[in-house]
Amino acid sequence: MVNTLKIASWNINSVRARAGIVERFLRDESPDILCLQETKAHNDVFPADLFERLGYLHHQLNGQRMHHGVAILSRVPLHDPGRHDWQDNGEARHVGARLDCGIRVENVYVPAGGDIPDRTLNPKFGQKLDFLERMTRWSEGLREPTLILGDFNVAPLPSDVWNHKALLDVVSHTPIEVETLGRLQAAHDWVDLGRHFVPAPERCFTWWSYRAKDWAASDRGRRLDHMWASPSLAPQVTAHRVLEPCRGWERPSDHVPLVVELAL
Repeated sequence: MVNTLKIASWNINSVRARAGIVERFLRDESPDILCLQETKAHNDVFPADLFERLGYLHHQLNGQRMHHGVAILSRVPLHDPGRHDWQDNGEARHVGARLDCGIRVENVYVPAGGDIPDRTLNPKFGQKLDFLERMTRWSEGLREPTLILGDFNVAPLPSDVWNHKALLDVVSHTPIEVETLGRLQAAHDWVDLGRHFVPAPERCFTWWSYRAKDWAASDRGRRLDHMWASPSLAPQVTAHRVLEPCRGWERPSDHVPLVVELAL
């Protein structure tokens, strides 16, 4: 009998403000592990009781008041927790843990990078590129089977955005960001599970701006959220889904969940 592990990732844009849809998602999908980004809650006010009530007894939290924040909530044990300060300023943007099966799960929230794609005019853009470079150096030495997931804030392929030409100068799809993310992927030969299961140029978006009056009708989306697997782990992945209907739920996040299934 083959055991299956189901892992979800979601930039929730405030876990306390969206506790209702988090609970709905967990009841509907019942993942073994949920990784959240942009929790916007320090560890001492994180709504742990919500998850414990639903059987998610194992927590790894890296929270920050009002901003950023990542969390791993799990029905299975979590070991050897780690936090990388890839932002190099103490911001809560990464948390990781090892599972009993030997797989590491690394949950990351890459900075958005501001509005101007020029590090001399916009320090936030430089911080984003440096963040990705630090991740690249880490990836070069990685030896464990790893699933890295979260909000990477980069849509790398032309078909990862609603209009490639219109967004070439827009932060998240600029050539320098795409090139930098490509170096990160090459550093460990990461397998992009999203495009493994939904090959380009098929449409695949995970984020839609709140600015649109009707997000579904305009469909100006971007694929900012990703799940990447180590080459040794990728063959065990049996499914990957983007849960687009969640964008239409009450008081939604501007991101939707990703779900991956692995055969153990």
